Amino acid sequence: MPCHAALGLKRRALFALAAAGLLFACVSALAAPPINTLKTGVFGGRSDSAILGYDPVAYFTAGKPVKGQDRFATDWKGAKWKFSSQGNLDLFKSNPEKYAPQYGGYCAYGVAQDNLVSIEPDKFTVRDGKLYLNYNADVQATWLKDPAGYIQQADAKFKALLTQ
Repeated sequence: MPCHAALGLKRRALFALAAAGLLFACVSALAAPPINTLKTGVFGGRSDSAILGYDPVAYFTAGKPVKGQDRFATDWKGAKWKFSSQGNLDLFKSNPEKYAPQYGGYCAYGVAQDNLVSIEPDKFTVRDGKLYLNYNADVQATWLKDPAGYIQQADAKFKALLTQ
């Protein structure tokens, strides 16, 4: 084989390897983060804050969504979690699994339906000591018709959804 033909083969092989590596990197980049940092609104996108910057502990202690503050924040599972007080931050740090919303803060009904979507902070349910968030009022109304069934479906699907 002439020398220039061998060089052409090597270049094509290197190009193919580089393309395969790039494709793998792109597919890996498409995997969803385990914590919901989706923004709402027309432009959407992501932020660095979990659940739109709301305090996950407040759902349990105040029974309502409360906006967190930057001065009471911690990083957990690759996202910034904000809290309305030092006390709530301390509670979260002592047991994050207890206070973090199910399915990484993605809409619980959405997960049951094979989708990772954002939430409206005031559309929530605390059930059996766990926090579930929903996309909007209509979705929450559907969710509330069979929360146990949707939880069972979502539990079975969440991990696989993160890797799609």
